[in-house]
Amino acid sequence: MTVLLVHGDREYLRDPGEELQTDLGVLTVPEDVEPGDVLATHLDEEFTVRRLRGPDLFHHFDRTGAPMLPRDIGLVVGETGVSAGDRVLDAGTGTGVLAGYLGRIGAEVVTFERKADFAEVARDNIEMADVADSVDVRTGDITENLDDLGEFDVLTLDTPDAAAVVAHAPDLLADGGSLGVYAPFVESARETELAAREVGLENVRTMETIQREMDFDERGTRPSTSPVGHTGYLVFARKA
Repeated sequence: MTVLLVHGDREYLRDPGEELQTDLGVLTVPEDVEPGDVLATHLDEEFTVRRLRGPDLFHHFDRTGAPMLPRDIGLVVGETGVSAGDRVLDAGTGTGVLAGYLGRIGAEVVTFERKADFAEVARDNIEMADVADSVDVRTGDITENLDDLGEFDVLTLDTPDAAAVVAHAPDLLADGGSLGVYAPFVESARETELAAREVGLENVRTMETIQREMDFDERGTRPSTSPVGHTGYLVFARKA
């Protein structure tokens, strides 16, 4: 079980038995470590042990590109209603953050990544997230495997050819199943929505995700100007 060692704003991932060496000193993580334990370095600097949770996956997974942000993942989960026991077909694994989140919810996920080196990194990340038993990372193009996959409760996509996959959604989704697609560009979002409507999916809608953090100081309150508010577009639909 990989754990998070936290000292102030500094965080380090370690497995039981591994050593941490920093300017704050050296410590070895006990084999029987538990979340909530406090470990001291040889310089008596204390680190609190935390269990990995969803946001930690986003911040600490090895990256092969820009992962989906937690706020977008939250919308995918909320709008599709994905829950424990659901079968999810995912494409565009990338870093594996979305697949990791869904696995930790309790869903059974099959996810496709075209690039073999990206898929290997994602497998390592999924192993670290302790969901390798429920998340199957496959190397390949989902469009070349559509006939052999069976039926799913939820379909999630983050691929340039999402519209081509959505064309097969009625055959991939169980009755009442949901579709969630992340699109970085409005053109691909439009193509995806049109494809969903053309194959007869219902409740088709597209939204832009914008979120602003707030700054509070002695002068007053205002939205922060530093983080990027816009992330992308999300297309949702459902099979009748």
